[in-house]
Amino acid sequence: MHERYLEITYRRGKPLAAYLYLPRRENDKSERVIKERPGLLVDIAEGNRAIGIEILLPHDVSLAVLNEILAKYSLPPLEQLELAPLMTIA
Repeated sequence: MHERYLEITYRRGKPLAAYLYLPRRENDKSERVIKERPGLLVDIAEGNRAIGIEILLPHDVSLAVLNEILAKYSLPPLEQLELAPLMTIA
């Protein structure tokens, strides 16, 4: 199982989008996508398991909102440090 991590895509030095990879099994693939909030899409694998969160509006995301989504899928909350690279971008 892979650990979760945050990947940020930049354009002209500013964040364009981000993706929070969640723990997943080998060969997991997204079977469907659920729009949780504007700009936040959750990739769902077999067994209704969340395997990633697409962050389409990185300047509008908050730790509280992401943790609310993680709780909905019975996943542990993020710590501030895990989201810090996204939150420190002006």
